[in-house]
Amino acid sequence: MYIDEGPGAPLGQIGKAMDDFAGSAAAGQFAVNQSGGDALLAAIAELVEWIDSNVTVLGVIEQRPRLGGSNAAVVMAPYDQAVATDHEGFLTQLRALRESLAKAEEGIRTAMANYRDVDQSNASTLA
Repeated sequence: MYIDEGPGAPLGQIGKAMDDFAGSAAAGQFAVNQSGGDALLAAIAELVEWIDSNVTVLGVIEQRPRLGGSNAAVVMAPYDQAVATDHEGFLTQLRALRESLAKAEEGIRTAMANYRDVDQSNASTLA
């Protein structure tokens, strides 16, 4: 399992990687063909749809669990809540993943345009 402990965590390095990815595509440093790009975009869209459709339901875990009044329950309830919501928490990471997927989509679309441009340019030299 990858644990991002770099600068700006959570997902600091992954977010940076997505920024670099989109920047590289914008600079024309790589290209993706239509079928490859479509497959990547479909996977991203499916994950984004799952995140968006479940974020409200998953919001329940932001609430402090009702574990009772025992000493153990009083100690565990805030810990359980923090696991979902602190800077390394599940919901925090899920939201950061959602943001990085938007950056990845942008990079893939740009890379697909790069492929079309190079393909058209190469085709024109053959004509």
